[in-house]
Amino acid sequence: MKLCRFNDDRLGLVEGDMVLDVSAALDVLPPVRWPVPLGDPLVRHLQALLPAVRNARIAAPRLPLSEVRLHSPLTNPSKVMAAPANYRLHVEQDTRDPGVDHGVHRKALEGVERPTEKYGLFLKATSAIAGPAEGVQVILPERRTDHEVELAVVIGTAGHAIRRADAMQHVAGYCIGLDMTVRGTEDRSFRKSPDSYTVLGPWFVTADEVADPHALMMSLWVNGERRQHSSTGAMTVDIPDLIAIASSMYTLHPGDVILTGTPEGVGPVVPGDTVRVACDRLGEMSFAVSAHR
Repeated sequence: MKLCRFNDDRLGLVEGDMVLDVSAALDVLPPVRWPVPLGDPLVRHLQALLPAVRNARIAAPRLPLSEVRLHSPLTNPSKVMAAPANYRLHVEQDTRDPGVDHGVHRKALEGVERPTEKYGLFLKATSAIAGPAEGVQVILPERRTDHEVELAVVIGTAGHAIRRADAMQHVAGYCIGLDMTVRGTEDRSFRKSPDSYTVLGPWFVTADEVADPHALMMSLWVNGERRQHSSTGAMTVDIPDLIAIASSMYTLHPGDVILTGTPEGVGPVVPGDTVRVACDRLGEMSFAVSAHR
């Protein structure tokens, strides 16, 4: 099932080139009172929501996908985690660019076969989440902001110290993620957490629709020029290991996002650019780059 958030918090079921407005299904979500439980409410109550979506589908209004505004399908994950340097060619090729390296990254990664195991995952502020309708707002025009397309894994059930053998049972689904990055020498979490620097979309795809998340081709274009194109099978550390590493340090909650790393071809974007991304089984989306306002 493909679920989207569209037109200012309507819930949509994506079928082909149409969006079915199944917002009535949201009535199954319990009211939220203080203290708010950790985790995204849509994913936390996914098992109750899915049959409600099927029922709402019968009489749902239909809208052309091309005419709706798509927002991030996730609204309240407790954390966004990201894997550093998780594609070998990204390390070998992109760090040769002084604008990427800044005299720091290539030296730190030299001889490191599995950087995520050595350096762990880093966190991005949840306030950085945006959807394609919002796009990316460049925070520091005098600094370089780069695109990094990634597979985003969405956690479905809570867990701590999850074993590799059990890891995929904790996955609710997937979406495309953009780990936008201000280049420089500051800590990754600082440079990657401005507002709008985590674009998620175009919708949330339940895990049953993706037979093998390690066999997906994903691509990124800027103004029609393809810059990134690779298979998720090129990850250095795979999804079960990423979940095991993340959960060894902190409890994972429903709706938490793991950005699994970016392949080679990262590069700068500036206000006025249009970015398009696509991934097998997960769809495609375009968004505008603008100045921060």
